[in-house]
Amino acid sequence: MKKHIALIVFASAAVLAGCASIVSKSEYPVSVTSNPTGADFTGKRANGLPIASGVTPATITLAASDGYFKPAKYTVEFRRKGVVQSVPLTAKVDGWYFGNILLGGLIGLLIVDPATGAMWSLNDTVVATFRQTADAAPANRRALQIVDINSLPMKYHGQLLALR
Repeated sequence: MKKHIALIVFASAAVLAGCASIVSKSEYPVSVTSNPTGADFTGKRANGLPIASGVTPATITLAASDGYFKPAKYTVEFRRKGVVQSVPLTAKVDGWYFGNILLGGLIGLLIVDPATGAMWSLNDTVVATFRQTADAAPANRRALQIVDINSLPMKYHGQLLALR
C-alpha cells in the first residue's frame, strides 16, 4: 500500500510540475563587473525603470521572466570618469524547459514553467570594459605613468617630450 501511495505522489508531481521549475530557478544572481573596477552602475528594466544600482564589482538578483511567456530584458548602464556604457541583458530559454517533453508534459510546458518564469535563464555576468585613460598626477607628488598617446587628453600633448 505504501508503494502505491509513493507512486501516486511521484506521478502527480511529475504531471503537475514543470521540469524547469523543478530543476532550475526563476531569479538569478548576476555579477556586475567592470574593467577596471570601481564603475558606478544602474540596472534598468526594458521600460527604463531603475531596479538596482551600486559600484562594481557587485551582485544583483534579477527575475528571468517579464510575464507569461515573456523573457525579462534589462540594460545595465555603467559610468566611469564621465564615460557611459550600456550593456543589454536578455533572458533566454532555459534548456531544462525542454525536459517537459519527457517529464512535465503539456502542463509543465504551457502552464507551470511559463507562469513561474522558470522557462527562462539569465547570464550570470554583465561586464563593461573601459579604456584606460591617463590622469595627471596631483601637484603635491610626482608620478610616472605609461599610457597610449591616444588615451592622453589633448591638453597634455603640448607637454610631451620625445625620447631617443
